[in-house]
Amino acid sequence: MHNPSHPDTPFMLEAVAFAAQCRWQTAPNPPVGALLVREGRIVARGRHEGAGLPHAEAEALADARRKGVDPAACTLVVTLTPCNHHGKTPPCTEAILAAGIRRVLVGAPDPNPEAAGGLERLRAAGVLVETGVAESECLDLIDNFRVWQTTDLPYTVLKLAATLDGRIATRAGHSRWITSPETRRGVHELRRCMQAVIIGGNTFYQDNPRLTSRREGEPSSQPLAVVVSSRLPEAGAARRLLRERPESTLFWTAAAAAASPRAKALRRLGVRVIGLGSDPRTEASCTGARAGLNLAAGLAFLRRELGCFQVLCEGGGRLALSLLEKGLVHEFHLHLAPKILGDAEAVPLFSGRAPLLLNEALPLRILETRISGGDILITLRPGTDPAKEA
Repeated sequence: MHNPSHPDTPFMLEAVAFAAQCRWQTAPNPPVGALLVREGRIVARGRHEGAGLPHAEAEALADARRKGVDPAACTLVVTLTPCNHHGKTPPCTEAILAAGIRRVLVGAPDPNPEAAGGLERLRAAGVLVETGVAESECLDLIDNFRVWQTTDLPYTVLKLAATLDGRIATRAGHSRWITSPETRRGVHELRRCMQAVIIGGNTFYQDNPRLTSRREGEPSSQPLAVVVSSRLPEAGAARRLLRERPESTLFWTAAAAAASPRAKALRRLGVRVIGLGSDPRTEASCTGARAGLNLAAGLAFLRRELGCFQVLCEGGGRLALSLLEKGLVHEFHLHLAPKILGDAEAVPLFSGRAPLLLNEALPLRILETRISGGDILITLRPGTDPAKEA
């Protein structure tokens, strides 16, 4: 992943880890970390903590001033190319030059064309600039920002919980609780960082969820609730989303259902009902959630009309598979509980495909694994199949 031969790689990885602590709170800006290093030791650090707040380089320089550190005697290690334009904050390149810094290490290039020119500006002023240090890790850090810069979609995180044999519920539909209380607390913390939570119709009807973040110290705002279903509920149904927060609830459904009397009754409650139409890329043989609702159009609507930059999909399995097949999942959090059902009729993680060859599998790459309350959390991103490359 990184070049271990570069002597300053450990510092760049530390800058990545420091920035990652604020990863979900910087939208629509990228998470960025910066360190000042002198004589092999970190003497100051900074990170970007939110839109409109100082950039990482400025924060590192401010930290140096508080500590009485002379930046001119330091190397600046920064995960992203310093910006060279006036936005909500001044150009970082000017702050670097004003501080007298003579050596800068950069992890990843900035995909924002408005921020271009930072490296050239520094080099023109005589600063020694090295690039590509731990570049893969730095690119992974800003994967959300790259999605925002290159598409009209929000950054979409898929979250699923399963037993070791890949089941998300018993054959009777019972799924509470597969994972530990600690894991569930982490999911609520993740929801707190999202502007919308998406579920399929089966989850809506079977679980009657709230789709809110329920942690100590309730957030000032809750994520929108999005239900993908060809079957709309009655406006008077005893569903928590309809009773407790209809103005924050959306249904994605077929165009005909969106024009139905049920849709009109839901709208009178304050619910948004969006007819997505069909997806021309979907095979005619697919059924259910995979049968061609234009999920990309729904996601683009969330970002364009409702300002959603980060959304979380919590399944079920058919909706999750549809998003994966259509390349609409940017990050996948799989929670594996140390339990085995051993029942072929229990609800699987994914269903709906019928590949005959292994090279037809959907490839993912593992970004991170860790233990959470006795469960295993695997973080994945879309990848390529190594077997196909061999």
